[in-house]
Amino acid sequence: MRNLMGIFMPLITLTTDFGTSSPYVAAMKGVILSICPHAQLVDLGHDLPPQDVVHAAYFLADAIPYFPERTIHVCVVDPGVGTDRALLLAEARRQFVLAPDNGVLTFVLEKLDRSASIRTLTESKFWRCDRSNTFHGRDILAPVAGHLALDTPAEMFGPTTAEWKRIDEPRPAIQDRCVEGSIVLVDGFGNLISNITATMLPKPPIRIQMGDHANVPFVDTYAEALPGTLVALIGSEGRLEIALVDGNAAAFVRAGVGSALVVAGA
Repeated sequence: MRNLMGIFMPLITLTTDFGTSSPYVAAMKGVILSICPHAQLVDLGHDLPPQDVVHAAYFLADAIPYFPERTIHVCVVDPGVGTDRALLLAEARRQFVLAPDNGVLTFVLEKLDRSASIRTLTESKFWRCDRSNTFHGRDILAPVAGHLALDTPAEMFGPTTAEWKRIDEPRPAIQDRCVEGSIVLVDGFGNLISNITATMLPKPPIRIQMGDHANVPFVDTYAEALPGTLVALIGSEGRLEIALVDGNAAAFVRAGVGSALVVAGA
C-alpha cells in the first residue's frame, strides 16, 4: 500500500491473546516501527482465548486470506514460549505469516497454499539483542516483521523446513445420509461452529441434533426465526453452525468445543 506521496507502506497485522489493557501489543508495535517507521500496523485481534492455539488457528484461517499480497502477519498465541519450540516464517500466496511452531499455521496454510514455503527463524542478527525467555513476540517475531517489511529476503531469516507442527483436526464421520461432526469453535456471539461443511450435508430434508435438541431448524439467515429460537445455518466460511437468534447458543445448549453435532437425512 502506498501513501499519497507514492511511498510504499508495508502492511503488518498483529494477532495475539494479550488482551487490550496490557502493554505487550504496544511494545511489539514499538519494535516494528523502530525498524520500519513507515509500516502500517493493523490489529486483527488481541482478545483471543488465552493460550488457545486451535482457536487462533481457525481465526487466522478465517481472516488472512482476505488481505492483499505482501501483507506480513504476526501471530503470538504461544503457550510454549521459552521452550525449544521453533519460530516460523511461512510464505503463501505472496503473503507472510510469522508464528510459533505450535500448529497455529495449520488451517490458514490449508486455505492459502498447502505447498507454502516455511522457514525456521534462526538468524539472531535480526532479533533484539536483549531477549526475554517469555516474550519472543516482542524480541524475535516483531523485529523479523520489521526487517521483512524493509524487503529483506525471506531466505535471510533461516532455512526452509518440512517439519512443523500441525493440528490434527477432527473429521466428521459420514455414512449413508448421516454426518456426525463436532463443534470446533465458539465465536464471540456464542455461535457453535462445527467441522461439517456445506458440501457434506445430505440432500434436504434433513434433521439436525445438537445435544438434547433433536430437531434444530435449518435456515438461510438468522432473521428467518424468532428471537430465542435455536437454528442451524451455513456460516460465512462455509461451515455448519448452531446459533440462538438474538442470544448465545453455547450458553443456551451448554455446549462448546468438542460437543457432538449430528445431521441426518429425514
